[in-house]
Amino acid sequence: MPKAITGANARTVRRAGTTGELPGADGRLASLDLIRGVAVLGILAINIAGFSGPSLGTFTPDFPRPANLPDEAAWAVGFLFFEGKMRALFAILFGAGLALQCERMDRSGDDGDVIQVRRLAWLMVFGTLHYLLLWWGDILFVYGCCGIAVLFVRRLPCPVLLGLAAGVIVTATAIDLWSALPLARAEEAVRLGSASLAQQTQVLARLDLYQANAQAQASLYHSGFVDIAMSKLRHDPFWLFTMTGHAWTEILPLMLLGVVLLRSGFFLGEWPPLAMKWLQIGATALGLALTALVLAWAWPRQFPPIAMAMLLGKGLWPAHLLTALGYAAILVSAAPRLSVSRIGMRLVAAGRVAFSNYIGTSLLMCALFYGWGADLFGKPGPLDRWAFVFIGWIAMLAWSRPWLIRYRIGPLELLWRSLTLGKRMKNGLIPTS
Repeated sequence: MPKAITGANARTVRRAGTTGELPGADGRLASLDLIRGVAVLGILAINIAGFSGPSLGTFTPDFPRPANLPDEAAWAVGFLFFEGKMRALFAILFGAGLALQCERMDRSGDDGDVIQVRRLAWLMVFGTLHYLLLWWGDILFVYGCCGIAVLFVRRLPCPVLLGLAAGVIVTATAIDLWSALPLARAEEAVRLGSASLAQQTQVLARLDLYQANAQAQASLYHSGFVDIAMSKLRHDPFWLFTMTGHAWTEILPLMLLGVVLLRSGFFLGEWPPLAMKWLQIGATALGLALTALVLAWAWPRQFPPIAMAMLLGKGLWPAHLLTALGYAAILVSAAPRLSVSRIGMRLVAAGRVAFSNYIGTSLLMCALFYGWGADLFGKPGPLDRWAFVFIGWIAMLAWSRPWLIRYRIGPLELLWRSLTLGKRMKNGLIPTS
């Protein structure tokens, strides 16, 4: 079995602090925390649709009723700059952080894999509670499952990891598009008035299903806390497994890419300047251009829900990946200066307590939109939702740094670490990432 840290891995650990370490933060890489802070803020810009209304709103603003132009434009901004990109950043960072922690524990003589399995198992517990008690869109359970899979292959050479990642995502995309494309074509044929009777029947059946789901969610989320939780237990107790089955073919490859990027010194800014410049400009521009092309196709058609579901499922992953890599390269290069600026320090702090911010955001948004809180579910349109996004951003940036100045670790991060280590917590056996 190859050694845990060789080549670029050793440079990553040895040189931590030369370009990206946050002073006095237990060896954390400020570049990772900075990107994570941006991602945890950015992901709210997409999740807000799932908090504030039926899940259908996450992939179209124009169903069940057409939206006005300002609402479509507001939704399009999120689609262009945030949709899929923040999710990709999160997954890449999770893989990189997981590998970094394992490598540091391996160096200290501990069994990093065993401790991480325990850590990821607790993450899945948190995810289950998050789903049952707060929000249906939990990603923690999925990340826990995919993280365990990463542990089995993390020591493989980088080319093999990249091959595995590419094989999984390409195969999954081909299968998904093969199965979803006929119905999306039928939807377009219905719009053009050239659909066969069979196509019309299929499309209407799918739209009726969407409509029924939207009505059921509206009824549920206007009810009380206990009613919502019990409904999930009775009617959809295995939703997290269903979600994992859909999402792992995207999340796992991104995590493996994060492992490769960590090994190569990417997060320390050790890549050649030309490669970094290409990612910063070329990858970002290409990813946004591909997204803009889809936007230009979908907008005149009022964002057809069947086609949008297909595109946001797997069809847009190249655009999401390119843009996420471009964003990451920009932030890595900016980290040495940005991380010591006022806004940068707050972003880094938000990234250091990303777990607390993620759950805290769910608590805040559910309190605003669900029946047991302010009961705003289904009321704000895409333009109005941005006000709630800004509220969430301000809250995350406002509390994270003052808390860390006093306590040095987030409240849920502390609980997670304590549950993972128990009595061994005092020895500091899990280095932060």
